[in-house]
Amino acid sequence: MKVIAIEEHFTHPSLYDEEGEGELGDHPIMVGIRKKLRDLGRGRIAEMDAAGIDVQVLSHAVPGAEALKPEEAHRASQANDALADAISHHPGRFAGFAALPVQAPDAAADELRRAVEELGLKGAMLNGLTTGRFLDDAAFQPVLAAAESLRVPLYLHPALPPKPVLDAYFSGLSELQAGNLATAAWGWHSETALHLLRLIVSGVLDEYPDLQLVIGHMGEMIPFALSRIDTVLTPINEHLRQPVADYFKTNVHITTSGYATFPPLQCALAVLGADRIIFSVDHPYTPNEPMVNLLKTAPIDEADREKIAHGNVEKLLRL
Repeated sequence: MKVIAIEEHFTHPSLYDEEGEGELGDHPIMVGIRKKLRDLGRGRIAEMDAAGIDVQVLSHAVPGAEALKPEEAHRASQANDALADAISHHPGRFAGFAALPVQAPDAAADELRRAVEELGLKGAMLNGLTTGRFLDDAAFQPVLAAAESLRVPLYLHPALPPKPVLDAYFSGLSELQAGNLATAAWGWHSETALHLLRLIVSGVLDEYPDLQLVIGHMGEMIPFALSRIDTVLTPINEHLRQPVADYFKTNVHITTSGYATFPPLQCALAVLGADRIIFSVDHPYTPNEPMVNLLKTAPIDEADREKIAHGNVEKLLRL
C-alpha cells in the first residue's frame, strides 16, 4: 500500500531565528528534533523508508513566513526555492506546500502563483493568525482568490496564540506548562478549529465555493463536536448556502497528524467519512512508526484505508 504523509515539516534559515526553529525553539521538546527539521535529504528519506512512507508533503515549521515584516516577504521565496530544490533532488519522494508572507496579501498571492506555476508546489500552509487577524478578514481575499483559481488547497496550521491570549489563559504556570498547553496539548487545536469555523460562518466559503481547506490533528477536535456545532450555528447563519456541517463534505479535509490511536480516527470516520481524511504524521514532532502502524492496523474497511493512505491526497493535490 502506498503511503503519502501530508503534514511533514522542515526549516530553512530564511524563516527561523538564531535561537532555533520556530517559537518553541528554546523548549526542551525541541532539542531532539532540530537536526531532523533541517534535513531535506538522505536522513529524512531513511526514516521514511524505515517506517514505510513513500512520499512526504513538506511544509515549513511554525512560525513560518507569517512572522515576517511586509518588507521581508522575499524571505518566503527563499524558503520555497529551497523546498523546490529538495523536491527536484529526490523525485517521487517529496512534494511541498509554499510558505506565504500573508501579512502582505498581494505579495502572498503572487508568491503562491509563482510557487505553484513555476516551482510545482501543491498549495500553501498558513500558520495561525496574521498580525492578529484570521483569514476571514477582507484584507486576505487576494490569497484566498489565488488559491481557488489555482485549484490548490490552503492548509490551516496553528501557531503560538497572540500575547493577550497567552496572558489571559496561561499565566501562572511554568514556562514548559504554559508553552505546551498553549500549543500541542490544547491551545493549537481550539484556535485552528475556531479559524476554520470563522471562515465558514463569515461566508468566505460561499464567496470562494471551490476553495479547499485542510486542517490537521484529526480535525482539531471538530469531528467530536460537529453535531453540536451544526445545531448551534446553522440556525443563526441563514445567509450561508448550506448547513455548517455540510462544508466538511464540500470544502474541508482533515488529516491524522499527531493522533496515533484508533478512537479519534473512528470518530472522524463516523462523522466525516473516509473521503475527507488524509494520512499525516506531523514529522518530526511525532514519530513516523506509530502513525504508520495505526494506518496499517486500524480495523477499518480496506477501501477506506487506501483512500486515507494515498487516494485522497493524490486527488486533492493532483499528484
